[in-house]
Amino acid sequence: MRVLIAPDSFKGGLGAGAAAAALARGWLSVRPGDRVTRLPLADGGEGTLEVLAATVPGARWHRARVTGPGGAPVTARWLELPAEKPGPTGRGSGTRTAVVELARASGLPLLGRPDPMGAQTTGLGELLGRALDAGAARILAGLGGSAATDGGTGALAALGARFLGAAGQPLPPGGGALAGLARADLRGLRPPPRGGVTCLTDVTAPLLGPRGAAAVYGPQKGAGPTQVARLEAGLARLAGILGGDPAAPGAGAAGGTGYGLATAWGAVLAPGAAELSRLAGLDRALAEADLVITGEGRYDATSLTGKTCGTVLAAAAAAGVPVVLVAGQVGGGLAGERPAPDGPPGGAPAPAAVIALADLAGSTAAALASPRRWLRQAARQVARMPPRGMA
Repeated sequence: MRVLIAPDSFKGGLGAGAAAAALARGWLSVRPGDRVTRLPLADGGEGTLEVLAATVPGARWHRARVTGPGGAPVTARWLELPAEKPGPTGRGSGTRTAVVELARASGLPLLGRPDPMGAQTTGLGELLGRALDAGAARILAGLGGSAATDGGTGALAALGARFLGAAGQPLPPGGGALAGLARADLRGLRPPPRGGVTCLTDVTAPLLGPRGAAAVYGPQKGAGPTQVARLEAGLARLAGILGGDPAAPGAGAAGGTGYGLATAWGAVLAPGAAELSRLAGLDRALAEADLVITGEGRYDATSLTGKTCGTVLAAAAAAGVPVVLVAGQVGGGLAGERPAPDGPPGGAPAPAAVIALADLAGSTAAALASPRRWLRQAARQVARMPPRGMA
């Protein structure tokens, strides 16, 4: 059997590469004669650069010292991809592409403790500037994992924009200050590269409202109800001044950074999982697979809104290849939906089987304590009883 192992990272446990290795080891311990291909994937959040570095020949690392989400300096890396050769459809950039990952410069883990009102995206803007300085003709920006809810104003300020209060004074960094925004001066903003900017989003959230950047993701960054309300008011103020389309899918990504870069810098918002799967060669790998194993830390309704597992499920369904999904936990979606083998919400293709590591291990804590062990066990379980029709 030809088995393709294409997981995302298991947040809080393992990166995508390590997860793929553990699944492959478990499968081969039962069926050593099978051909197993590992293709770790990402959706624009943490791990994006590692996935591209491992799957795109000629990718080159760069390092930069930038302003972290709390204002202290951090060292962040970004990736330079070689020019893509046009494929059968003529698609290919023909230019050098820089890939930056917001999480490396402005990510929540970089803070000693959450600071929902003061955290900033300045470091992301500084990374974008370094990529421009290096001659990048196109930029991909992964927007997952942000510590801030500042609408991308920190990043835009680092690129030359000014966000001013009623007295004409520059606002302090952080989403908590945006409620006092009176005007934006974009005259000094550096132009984007000639090949454009694509923001790889791991969510389809709008900027505002009950499913927006502040309401859904603010609490994950430490915001209480009063702070969520102030962040929402600040983002609404920003949208009233910049215009654009705050309801666009992905505008709420990274605390509204998707909205800010799209509106002020002309960036295109795109599902990160789909673009990264294309760059990694998912379709080519599916053409040579009899079975796919994908997975992530938590499989729920949000998994089917532009994230890796939903992307793999759709691509595998189009290719006629069955999928087994392995997740740390299963269930607990935005509207209480629970994806299951008999039909995920939203009409997405159903996996042939779903295995939760928490169930195998007896608890979520046990699964997190030894994720490699339980990923190997999950793969062994599938290898002993492959989906119906598999040899």
